[in-house]
Amino acid sequence: MSTPVLKSRRRRAACATVVLLAALPALTLLKPAAGETPGAQVAPVGSHDLGNVPGKKLTAVVVTYPPGGNSPAHHHAGSVFAFVLSGEIRSQVSADGPVKVYKAGESFFEPPGSRHLVSANASATEEASLLAVFVAETGATLTTFDE
Repeated sequence: MSTPVLKSRRRRAACATVVLLAALPALTLLKPAAGETPGAQVAPVGSHDLGNVPGKKLTAVVVTYPPGGNSPAHHHAGSVFAFVLSGEIRSQVSADGPVKVYKAGESFFEPPGSRHLVSANASATEEASLLAVFVAETGATLTTFDE
C-alpha cells in the first residue's frame, strides 16, 4: 500500500529521471579535477543565469560513482541540492552531523559554507549517481577539494 509520502517520493524520482533522460544527449563526461578520485564522473546537465537573482547562476550536474567510488572532502560555492538518482550514496555534510546513507529518490542539502566530508557510493558492487543542483555566484568555482 502506498502512502502519500511514498507517492510523493516516487513522483519526484520520476520527474528527476525525465529531466535527466531529456538531457542525456547533451551530457559530456568531464575529466576529474585535481585531487578528485578518478572513479567519480561528473557530467553537466545545464546552467542558467537566474534573472530574478542578479549575479547568481543555477548549475546542474550528474555525479556517478562506480562501485566503492568516492570523492575526497570538499566544499562548494553557494548552496547545493542533491537528489539520489540510483543506488545509495554515503554522505556527511558538516552542517548535518554524522554520515547518512541516502537511497534513490531521497535528497539532501548543503548550505553555503559547509564542508562535504564524505561523498561515496555505499555499495561495493553497484553504481550510484546523484543530481547536484548548485545556486552560486556567476563564475564561481563550484567545487574545491580540501588539501
